[in-house]
Amino acid sequence: MQATASISQSALAHNLSAVRQSCSGSKIVSMVKADAYGHHLTLVDPIIDESDLLAVSELSEAQKLREKTDKPILLLSGVYSQDELQSALALDCHVVVHEKEQINLIAQTKQRIGVWIKIDTGMHRLGLLANEYHECIEAFKNNTLVDVECVMSHFACADEIDHPTNESQLNEFNQLTDDSIKRSMANSAAILSNKNALFDFVRPGIMLYGISPFGTDESNLKPVMKLSAPILSIKTIQTGESVGYGATWTANKKTNIAIIGIGYGDGYPRHAKNGTPVCINGELCPLIGRVSMDLICVNIDSITAKVGDVVTLWGNEKLSAETVATWSDTIGYELVTGVSSRVSFNKVL
Repeated sequence: MQATASISQSALAHNLSAVRQSCSGSKIVSMVKADAYGHHLTLVDPIIDESDLLAVSELSEAQKLREKTDKPILLLSGVYSQDELQSALALDCHVVVHEKEQINLIAQTKQRIGVWIKIDTGMHRLGLLANEYHECIEAFKNNTLVDVECVMSHFACADEIDHPTNESQLNEFNQLTDDSIKRSMANSAAILSNKNALFDFVRPGIMLYGISPFGTDESNLKPVMKLSAPILSIKTIQTGESVGYGATWTANKKTNIAIIGIGYGDGYPRHAKNGTPVCINGELCPLIGRVSMDLICVNIDSITAKVGDVVTLWGNEKLSAETVATWSDTIGYELVTGVSSRVSFNKVL
């Protein structure tokens, strides 16, 4: 019996609709990098069909996505060589320019290409500095083969609503740009919390998959991935007996436990603490003992269960990925992108 990830098409459609309602005046660039945040490109048709543009990180991702759609694809990493430029052109990608060396490369194009110029407004990761941005605009201004589609930047702390960096970055962006060119700043967190960041394009990512960028349950989003696994064994242990590697949990009374067929080899977080909830027959039960590669154990004293019952690890109305992430000292992004190829994926309505 195998662990399963069910991908809800209705939840995907609902979440995309929630984005449109939040920013009705903006076009939507949906993030489908990292195999649609671990949800598999082959299983996220509502996003692919209904978004205005789609964004990936690498050329290899663009190649897989182009096999499914003729929608515009935004290549977030841009290109670094003539070979990569030619590949991007062949795939009909828009490319991000975020590094000074990329400016000269793009300027040498022999075919028409759409570019998005990325400015570093304070995250200090990828992006042109202010003087480099002005150089880029000048370099492309009279090049009839280079279409500047948009100018973009990226928030460092949008998931912390009151962080002062958000305002300083937005001010920097507004000082460097104006509405003579299309602009983009808002990721999922900004879409949900900062109306001043909603320019011509918004770039939703994690919220499309029903996970809050703030690490809390969002009532207007629906979970897309339901991760489940079967109970493989049920047993009773006695007072003083321990469970799992390292004996990190010891029974203080006679306890009924269930052993479930999922572990860190499937992408369930190894650092999930004792007490992390799972959902069995509609009831929450606590994880006990250390997560192993193939198995976890839970206390089922409070419920009735049997071998073969299906356990939800996250993704139903009682147990969100955000909750499991909190118990595991991580974020929902890491959980869904980390589900391994050993898990069976399927599409559900």
